[in-house]
Amino acid sequence: MGEHQSAAKPVLNDGDSFGFERRSAGDFPFYRQEPHALSTRGWVLILLGVALGFAVLTAPIAFYKTTVGDFVPAILFPLIPLAVLAMVAGKAWRSLFRTPTGRDLLLILAIASVNILVSVAVALVLQHLFKMSENPVSAMLTEASNTARILFYVKTAPQLFGEEVVSILPFLAVLWFCHERLNMTRKRALLAAWLCTALIFGAMHLPTYDWNFLQCFLVIGTARIVLLSGYLITKNIWVSTGAHIINDWLLFTVMVLLRAGQAGI
Repeated sequence: MGEHQSAAKPVLNDGDSFGFERRSAGDFPFYRQEPHALSTRGWVLILLGVALGFAVLTAPIAFYKTTVGDFVPAILFPLIPLAVLAMVAGKAWRSLFRTPTGRDLLLILAIASVNILVSVAVALVLQHLFKMSENPVSAMLTEASNTARILFYVKTAPQLFGEEVVSILPFLAVLWFCHERLNMTRKRALLAAWLCTALIFGAMHLPTYDWNFLQCFLVIGTARIVLLSGYLITKNIWVSTGAHIINDWLLFTVMVLLRAGQAGI
């Protein structure tokens, strides 16, 4: 059963929408009376679903180490929070998804390209200020067989989609809290939600990068800001997901090639 409020009120422009927002994309779901505002209880349940999905992904379970089992947490990662969203919001959960257009596909490529440039630039600057931690995936892929590499890339597709789910749902939750509970203007609420999402995303990567706080919050957080712009512009999770997959697959491939070149393989 959906928990969105039945009472409807006109959707206001607030006079402060972002200049890059496509009017045809409509407004964000779930954060105010229309479309489908959720209750406090609903948002708490959704955020618990996000936390549970992340816990399943990172849980040290032996079954996950098998070839088949390795796909289980990657699939449950997005599935759990989406299932909770469906229970709370009913059929309105589908509002996260829209059929990609030709413009969306171009935007995916553009955002992936910008994110790579920005992330590399930030990393190059920061590596002169503090020690950067390497993603352990690069070493693993360098030593892996071609079959293992293919399986890894396939597995990361649902996992990266999950990273978008557990980023966008907290983004909408913060947007709701700032706009409906703190009475912020829509623009200020969007900025607050955008930055909070970047911090949450950076925190999720702390175990991966040896708890390097500066690297996770500055480099990874900056990447989240760029990637989330795809959803902000289109209100379509497929756009940010597509950009994220292209970004990570390309970076993984470059890391493997560089390490193989250094090792003389």
